[in-house]
Amino acid sequence: MSEPKYQPYVPVDVQMKEFTLRAVLIGLVMTVVLGAANAYLGLRAGMTIAATYPAAVIGMAALRLRGGTILEENVARTAGTIGESVAAGAIFTLPAFVIARAWPSFAPEYAYWKSTALMLVGSILGVLFISLIRRGMVEDRELPFPESVAAAEIHKAGQRGAEAARHLFRNMFVGGAVYLAGVFKLFAAERDFLVRIGELGRTTLRLGGPQSNQVLTTGGVTMVSAPAISPAYLGVGYIIGPTLAALNFSGGVLAWGLLVPLLIFFLGPELARLLPAGAGEASWEAMASAVWLRVVRPIAVGGMLVGAAYTLFRMRKSLASGLARAFSDLKQSQTVVGAVARTEQQLSSRTVLSMMAVAFVAMIVLYLYLSGNVTAALVASVVMLVVGFFFAAVSGSLVGLIGSSNNPISGLTLSTLIIAAVLMVALGVSGTAGVATVLGVAAVVCVSSAVAGELLQDFKVGYILGGSPRAMQLCDLIAVVAASFVLYIPLLVLHEGNIRAGGIGFGDRQLPAPQAGLMASLAEGIVGGEMAWPLVIVGIMMGIAMIMLRVRSPMLVAVGMYLPLSTTFAIFVGGIIRWLADSAGARRKFNEAQRIRAENVGILVASGLIAGEALMGLVVATFRFFEWPLPELVAQPSFLVGLAVLALLAFQLIRTPLANAGRPEEPAPPAAMM
Repeated sequence: MSEPKYQPYVPVDVQMKEFTLRAVLIGLVMTVVLGAANAYLGLRAGMTIAATYPAAVIGMAALRLRGGTILEENVARTAGTIGESVAAGAIFTLPAFVIARAWPSFAPEYAYWKSTALMLVGSILGVLFISLIRRGMVEDRELPFPESVAAAEIHKAGQRGAEAARHLFRNMFVGGAVYLAGVFKLFAAERDFLVRIGELGRTTLRLGGPQSNQVLTTGGVTMVSAPAISPAYLGVGYIIGPTLAALNFSGGVLAWGLLVPLLIFFLGPELARLLPAGAGEASWEAMASAVWLRVVRPIAVGGMLVGAAYTLFRMRKSLASGLARAFSDLKQSQTVVGAVARTEQQLSSRTVLSMMAVAFVAMIVLYLYLSGNVTAALVASVVMLVVGFFFAAVSGSLVGLIGSSNNPISGLTLSTLIIAAVLMVALGVSGTAGVATVLGVAAVVCVSSAVAGELLQDFKVGYILGGSPRAMQLCDLIAVVAASFVLYIPLLVLHEGNIRAGGIGFGDRQLPAPQAGLMASLAEGIVGGEMAWPLVIVGIMMGIAMIMLRVRSPMLVAVGMYLPLSTTFAIFVGGIIRWLADSAGARRKFNEAQRIRAENVGILVASGLIAGEALMGLVVATFRFFEWPLPELVAQPSFLVGLAVLALLAFQLIRTPLANAGRPEEPAPPAAMM
């Protein structure tokens, strides 16, 4: 006996507004705003948040004011979430061109059209790749699609939409206001403390040669940072939970509590070479920062490399099944012709393949410009097309299993980068052109994989609700084009705003961009021969040791080593706040329904804090970009006031979920799988 056909929430024979101008416009606004917010968060914290839930809540609230339908909400959410994926692909790779000096500048006249072209080709291919295999994957009963189910239930539970929207928007205001208060110096948002470790082995260095009067006495020393007063970092820690937040923070402890003081203690006179040029009688802080930047960070790169490889190894069965499903589903899609029902309408395979052919030609032209070599351009395009399709299928399969929040896009991109780099070396393409070509391949694959995974998640939501795949394909094609043309702007504003605030742009303390730094290091190391391989190998050995010790996520530990300690410390505090909230619910003896309601509200509160700071951060960066002055209201702001603000944020993150857990007899909503 055959299994009964799935019945969507909106029956197939019901006529309802779906692909409307207002739904698409709302989705386009969300895709730009949420994409820009994730660009800010990813460059600063090395993480992005899934836009599915905020987009579902915002789209539902906006359309309810105009009497919108649930299928219009589905279209708006689909268009609204895709910007986050384009942003994730962009921040993992585009800053690498600047960090690796493959692009001499990120100025618009030099970088805009190339950045836009890479995002545009990658995102369109992501939509096309997953469109070929959509049917079999969304109907596969072995793929649970946890985040898709939760998003669909948010739409179904429309009567609770206004309440959810209030939690989100209220905390967006709180997050933005707290960040702005820190910028205005009403409190000190960060504080570093110098810690001397012992008196043994103290060495006197005479800087500038034997005749110089500049003397520096060294010994065991490190710099400890208090947690940054950041709503976004607290929100990230709350969402990922105490275990992952602790792993991330352990990398910071390893870097600043072990490696930095150990290196300063033993390196002795060699440290003079690490001091910034013209530093004079350098401070201990400059010394510790130099050791972290020039020695510890390359070690972290090796750890990230092993972490990414280990992540892919652990998912080898899922990867293999994803590749197998890619072939079988592509064959299946060719046998289905001209379905009439709304839930079966989609772009024809002929249309999809024709658009892929156009994109392939565009890739050849782009890679020819980057490499200056016809053979290299053809090879790079073929590698991108083949590997990109496979990894799009793998990305979709992983999203179906674990959700887009946990999709290891950086690991997939890293594999592509290594393949492309080895091929460029084999073809004799080296130097800046080779590095640029390798990063170009990685950028397109990264964007396409991220978009493919997010779109498949949205396809599953549409499958549950009864939406038209064709409407979702069309709105996503419109959205990725809009996002590709716009998302360069927040990257430029953040980069230039950081420079005009005294930083160096991508790759410094304020914009660490850890994934992009890893991509740049590998491209330079393999193609350009500029990597500090001894330090990277130390990091590789450290990563292998963590695997042998059964560390849950070596990648997360290595990223913690790469990020500033104040960032990882704040994320860890957010994880502790989540643990306190969960423990309080357990003490109150919440049943399963109350626990899920409290968890969902907590995630909305944390998402609001993240989005609020991210959007206000872009506003502040815009002021700095145009060199508009911002007031500093207190000459010597107090960090104690900052700690009081942090305590208030913690109170908000604990009290609000507990107060909205509901009564025990209320039915359980779906859990927000983050």
